[in-house]
Amino acid sequence: MSKPLQPSDILPVSFADALGERYLAYALSTITSRSLPDVRDGLKPVQRRLLFAMRELKLNPDSGYKKCARVVGDVIGKYHPHGDTAVYDAMVRLAQSFAVRWPLVEGHGNFGNIDGDNAAAMRYTEARLTDFAMALLEGIDENAVDFRATYDGEEQEPIILPAAVPNLLANGATGIAVGLATSIPPHNVGELCDALALLIKNSRTSTEDIFKCVPGPDFPTGGLLVEDPAVVREAYETGRGSLRLRARWEIEEQGRGQWQVIVTEMPYQVQKSRLIERIAELLHARKVTLLGDIRDESAEDVRLVIEPKSRSIDPELLMEMLFKQTDLEVRVGLNMNVLNADGVPGIMNLREMLLAFTAHRKDVLLRRTRFRLDKIAHRIEMLEGYLIAYLNLDEVIRIIREEDEPKAVMMKQFKLSEVQVEAILNMRLRSLRRLEEIEIRGEHEALKKEQTDLQKLLDSDTRQKTVLTKEIAAIKQRFGPKSPLGARRTTIAGSPRAMEMPVDALVEREPITVICSEKGWIRALKGHAEDSVDVRYKEGDRARFRFHAETTDKLVLFATNGRFYTLGADKLPGGRGFGEPVRLMMDLGNDQEMLALFVHDAKRKLLVASSDGRGFFVDEKEVIAQTKSGKQVLNLGRGAEAALCVPAIGDQVAVIGDNRRLLTFPVDEVPTMTRGRGVILQRYKDGTLSDAQVFSSTEGLKWKSGSGIRAETALDDWQGKRAQAGRMPPKGFPRNNRFR
Repeated sequence: MSKPLQPSDILPVSFADALGERYLAYALSTITSRSLPDVRDGLKPVQRRLLFAMRELKLNPDSGYKKCARVVGDVIGKYHPHGDTAVYDAMVRLAQSFAVRWPLVEGHGNFGNIDGDNAAAMRYTEARLTDFAMALLEGIDENAVDFRATYDGEEQEPIILPAAVPNLLANGATGIAVGLATSIPPHNVGELCDALALLIKNSRTSTEDIFKCVPGPDFPTGGLLVEDPAVVREAYETGRGSLRLRARWEIEEQGRGQWQVIVTEMPYQVQKSRLIERIAELLHARKVTLLGDIRDESAEDVRLVIEPKSRSIDPELLMEMLFKQTDLEVRVGLNMNVLNADGVPGIMNLREMLLAFTAHRKDVLLRRTRFRLDKIAHRIEMLEGYLIAYLNLDEVIRIIREEDEPKAVMMKQFKLSEVQVEAILNMRLRSLRRLEEIEIRGEHEALKKEQTDLQKLLDSDTRQKTVLTKEIAAIKQRFGPKSPLGARRTTIAGSPRAMEMPVDALVEREPITVICSEKGWIRALKGHAEDSVDVRYKEGDRARFRFHAETTDKLVLFATNGRFYTLGADKLPGGRGFGEPVRLMMDLGNDQEMLALFVHDAKRKLLVASSDGRGFFVDEKEVIAQTKSGKQVLNLGRGAEAALCVPAIGDQVAVIGDNRRLLTFPVDEVPTMTRGRGVILQRYKDGTLSDAQVFSSTEGLKWKSGSGIRAETALDDWQGKRAQAGRMPPKGFPRNNRFR
């Protein structure tokens, strides 16, 4: 019975410290014992235990299958005290040829498919090890690796597998731990063997030379790697990066000018059924205007049929459209976060991973060599005892027949060891033949020679490199390009040809009427609605902007912070309801106001100006923003804010301030810039810019009056130079000092 706790045994600990200590222990357990693979064998603990348990069940490639439930039961009962679902899921993935480049488990039954269907229950499926898995286990009985006690102390399990193949890079790995994640794509074993041979010969081989052997990942589902080689090289050098992978496709002619696209290989880890659903959704929403139809004709192989809307469409343009909007093109992350030989997590580059594998193989080679030497020494000792027995056969027989303690007598008389005497006493009578003596002498000589060679191997680094090189060559022969699974599947295609994607290819052109209220609620009515059509607004809100556009247009918004924002007209909410706040569609602060909203015209110029009377012309094609944060074009002085943005159509500029002074001057006096504060348009003593307009001198200066639009052509009294103060405007000019 345990002693009850005394008050003096209880130590006060803050909640934060206690929680931090326990969470750290959990995080370390997740990192080292669950999520991150070991750089040496490329396996996580559950995968390692699965393979070892299957080997113990003698599920070799040449043996029969056993129920997966039996395997899972052994794993969770002896080695891995976790849920059976997690263990079975790990086992299923190791058997899926579309998930791992080199399957470690050969499944019999339903193990899922590329459409995303789940495997059958473990009671229905059977499995055994593959030849690739046997290569990972090769030498495990020869003291090649250390063992440790299992969680209950009743069994022994390997800490690491001998791993004759570079499994980590061959099959890749993914995992998410606490604060760490790993994403390593699969590679081609033949190419990895070439790189390993270089490193064994010269450990200082550069990443550049390694990259010539390993030009990129090799995914089990094939596809095209469409990434610049420099980007791939940088990812391998740093251990981090992102690579673009596309589906493989071809054009199938149907006669009379008709054609269709056939997708034959999917990007890695893309579920075909979900991809088809996504494309169907885009087709229904009329977001892929070049696409006519899509259907799945896959059987054992992948055959995805994509029909164009018309035969005049460019196939490459159609596919480029689908690549941009669907998972026919994906980005594969590269984050080579692994556990090193000491169990410490960290990011390694390609060269460091290969070096870690060669170091592991060297350690395995030395351990297996020492194990073999111990076995040889033991056997030689027994054989030497046999030979002494043959030389003194009559005396040995007499001692065995007459002595009460034959073992002690023989050890003393013939100077034999206990091992030798035990071997002699256990020798069968049939072994006393003359022929058997000759065989023993031959075996003794052969073992002596092998012992000498192995000792030289231990003492010579050059010999070790030679053996390792031969082992790598054997692995290449076994799993390289000439093997059933060894040929490269993913084509290294390089960066694709840049194609300008017309907006019409992505969005169906439809007329709309854009409505934006005073408080910034925006929406799009279908069709070009007349101004007489009544539009409802929220209580306290009213009309601000209203104009016709098309769904393929870009809308440009200019705000008081001097930034331009870009919206796709097809992204606007529908006309039902009051729309959505435009501020939610871009990073426009509540302290900023909209000044202008219009349809983008790349051939047009704009006049932008701030409240302090400074401004310039800017080509409208230069104001398009690529992000929600907009594009800064008009820089603002202290205390100033953007005041206006108007089209620059004409040969004269008219400026008026809130001091009611009007000035006109030629457009040549205002520069065209892409960004800046601009020049002084009108000088003020006490006032700010109220409005500006670019107009044609032949048509005259126009402004809105009570009777309609008035045009004034006699402007000599207000004509001047830029940066002058100006004069009072003509009689009848609006009291709000605005042209519009």
